[in-house]
Amino acid sequence: MQNFFRAIPAVDASLAALCRADKDLDDPEKTPRPLLHDLVVGFWEQKREDIRAGRVASAEELGLEVQLPALLAHARQGLRPRFRAVLNATGVVVHTNMGRSVLAEEARQAVAAAAGYCNLELDMTTGGRGSRHALVEELLCHVTGAEAALVVNNNAAAVLLVLDTFCKGGEVVLSRGELVEIGGSFRIPEVMEKSGAVLHEVGATNRTHLRDYRAAINENTRALMRVHTSNYRIVGFHAAVPLPDLAALAREHGLPLIEDLGSGSLMDFSSCGLPNEPTVQEVIAQGADIAAFSGDKVLGGPQAGIIVGRKRMVEALKRNPLTRALRCDKLCLSALEATLRLYLDPQRARQAVPTLRMITRTPKELARAARTLANRLRKGLNERENLCDVGLQEDVSRVGGGAFPQYDLPTTLVRLRPTVCSPSALKAALLETSPPLVGRLEGDAFCLDPRTLDAEEYPQVLRVLREALALRRSPAASL
Repeated sequence: MQNFFRAIPAVDASLAALCRADKDLDDPEKTPRPLLHDLVVGFWEQKREDIRAGRVASAEELGLEVQLPALLAHARQGLRPRFRAVLNATGVVVHTNMGRSVLAEEARQAVAAAAGYCNLELDMTTGGRGSRHALVEELLCHVTGAEAALVVNNNAAAVLLVLDTFCKGGEVVLSRGELVEIGGSFRIPEVMEKSGAVLHEVGATNRTHLRDYRAAINENTRALMRVHTSNYRIVGFHAAVPLPDLAALAREHGLPLIEDLGSGSLMDFSSCGLPNEPTVQEVIAQGADIAAFSGDKVLGGPQAGIIVGRKRMVEALKRNPLTRALRCDKLCLSALEATLRLYLDPQRARQAVPTLRMITRTPKELARAARTLANRLRKGLNERENLCDVGLQEDVSRVGGGAFPQYDLPTTLVRLRPTVCSPSALKAALLETSPPLVGRLEGDAFCLDPRTLDAEEYPQVLRVLREALALRRSPAASL
């Protein structure tokens, strides 16, 4: 064993060999030397563990010439940024695992501009201290029809802030059918508990009537609340109270009506086959005093919790000390402003906001895109040898992000059946490419949905598929 340990090359010799093999590793502007040093130390420490565990058969296995390819791969892997661009071929438009909405080009440019010094809290009239809240408030009011607006860092924070401000120590009346749980086991009742408010459930899971709300109102009631069930559906024997009726009851008792819209939409999607979900504009027009919704779901902007509603109530929210803890930074606000400006022209927004564009792509358009991609892949993957059978199949996409659950968007998939490995092995190999390509397994095939791919990304799709199939050529890799 001691002979094996002595066979491990010195760290300096390993670093020199790496730099000879890859010139980028010898460039301190591209490769931090301390990090490269730590990666080399970690690599050889793992070999020492292999020696102790009896996984090394001879000292020759530990030679630098033998281990250099593995050491080089280890170094390159360790030097990769943790944040990486990903090719989304799943067909899920608002994909939580991939950062939800893709920002519009205008929003990306705005983020780049705001990355330096900017007027985040600079009053451009006086040169003194300004308010970051004012940067997007007027625009939000114009787009939604609300009297005032406030932006915090996500919708859970928005709901927490509203309940903390208006309902702490009192009861909030909410239908039992709206006690939703969102991603990460995050539940509305738990948010309410953290705010200091007390949940007063009314009605049944599937049916709640106006009389249920009326009977629940007492001297401890602070607000009536509705939570839009954007991530699930109750079907069959079901009843819910229309918003105008609930708003009238709230006014009758001098109570605020709070609406948690969740994924929140500024646009009607019924023209592309989706149900006519309530828009923010409709909720405000029908009498909600406060509405809260996400910025990075159906709206198509950055992560944010947007609160719109009565001016006196929004001003009270701004005065809550919790608002400072939940506020957004300059990058978020700049991206949100740029996204909202696109909504000033709804037709332009449909094309310029990627989330809207992908949701509203027609089946005919997607069929054409699938044929174009399939032809490119068929030619590029099989020009020298038959690496993959490429075909088409009709299927469906999803909006994702908890929006429009159980509603399908028709699409045409590009179906890949590799000849050198299994579809699941191809899926795993594509996670190692740069950039990774994420698709979906359907039966005996690995499939790509063109809904969430731009035509400009097709050359990258072909390149990474070639790389992944090359990695999986051996029979052992396909097992």
